[in-house]
Amino acid sequence: MNLLIPSYEPDIRLLKLIDQLRASGLFTIVIVDDGSGEAYSGIFREARELGCTVITHSVNRGKGYALKSGFHYFMQKGYSGGVVCADSDGQHLPQDIIKIGNSIEQYDGHIILGSRRFTGNVPLRSRFGNTATRLIYAMTTGHRIYDTQTGLRGYSFDMLSWLCSIPGDRFEYEMNLLLEAPGAGYSFHEITIDTVYLDHNESSHFRPIADSARIYAPFLKFSLTSILSALIDYLLLAVIHLFSSSLLLAVLGARLASSIFNYTMNKNFVFSKGKRSAIQSSMPKYFTLVFIIICLNYGLMYVFNERIGIPLLIAKLLTEGTLFLFSYWAQRKYVY
Repeated sequence: MNLLIPSYEPDIRLLKLIDQLRASGLFTIVIVDDGSGEAYSGIFREARELGCTVITHSVNRGKGYALKSGFHYFMQKGYSGGVVCADSDGQHLPQDIIKIGNSIEQYDGHIILGSRRFTGNVPLRSRFGNTATRLIYAMTTGHRIYDTQTGLRGYSFDMLSWLCSIPGDRFEYEMNLLLEAPGAGYSFHEITIDTVYLDHNESSHFRPIADSARIYAPFLKFSLTSILSALIDYLLLAVIHLFSSSLLLAVLGARLASSIFNYTMNKNFVFSKGKRSAIQSSMPKYFTLVFIIICLNYGLMYVFNERIGIPLLIAKLLTEGTLFLFSYWAQRKYVY
């Protein structure tokens, strides 16, 4: 079994983890020094003396890049067996790492996730961050994962080439991986692990604003294109109606133009996944979805406003919010 530890500016906890895992005799350990610098060279030197392989980046490239460096190393050296990825900050206990490793062969075609239950004294930003990403992931993919931010994961060896193709070099890489796994034919198996936060997670290098923006980027880009499309729709509606005095022509013309814009932006910038879906395949699916959404829009508005008695403006907001999430899920899963 192979263990991959991406590490940036570690402390003595990394060496303690290595020493505990060496006693089990189960793992070949590869550590990626992600540009920690000369001040931390002593820790990595001791790691080598403990029998670990250390890959060194001259500058910090990010967790995603470090993980892919390790995956490439395992493939180039002809290693066999599954790969467990763990963090170097003491949050993953040796017994939990071993549990993940033992589960890889039992669940073929599954990505093994060490799932925390966030009990006890958990920093607020960690509890809130995981809750937010869990809800967004479930709403936009239709799949439920309890701990979307876990760094303790297990992969079979045949997944490594695919793992290296996932976009993202920093913390967003692990979320991108979860988003693309179902489309690649991989399922998830979660194993409950202990929740460990030391010193209120002060050793974490996660940047709340910059790294959260990277993690939520697909959803944020979809939101932006939807807002721009709505603006185009409203502006063209007013302009066409001004010059033609035909409401039907204004509605159809504005919706057609805004839909073409939305399709183009989503195809090329939101759901591109590194390769472009063929127009002859994705465009019919997209406009079929547009027709379905128009029908659902009317149906939900009728139920909310006419049947339930919700005021029209609130009914409109509820309808658009529901269909926004449905549209994102449908485009990711079926259109592109």
